[in-house]
Amino acid sequence: MTVEVLLLLLLTAFLWGVTPVLEKIGLGRVDALTGVTIRSLAVAFSLIVYVVFTGRIKQILQADAKSVIIFSVTGIIAGLLGMLTYFAALKRGAASQVVPIAAIYPLVAVMLSMVILGERVTPMRIAGTVLIILGIWFVQV
Repeated sequence: MTVEVLLLLLLTAFLWGVTPVLEKIGLGRVDALTGVTIRSLAVAFSLIVYVVFTGRIKQILQADAKSVIIFSVTGIIAGLLGMLTYFAALKRGAASQVVPIAAIYPLVAVMLSMVILGERVTPMRIAGTVLIILGIWFVQV
């Protein structure tokens, strides 16, 4: 892993770590659907402005149908349904407990990638899976 990749990942972790705290505060005043809608509109507006001003709109318009369908489906799954269930849990529960449980998605991705994509099961992946489960258990204790 390069230093650049590590720095990007640390910045990602920081940004994703700050977000639930702000969302928990915002969800004190609105319901989950309203929060997801406002968040999604802000993201959509920001992306439109970005792709227009960077000249990348052409790339979007030239995307093949399969890619458009795949990203549309994943947007609905994660961006709508996943965010609705996450916001509903965040509104009702403690952020320090909700976020780690929601963050087990790598465990789901690893298992599905082995089953659907045929990726190898390795001792390190098994160890990582066990650590994820232990981490969740420790947060809940």
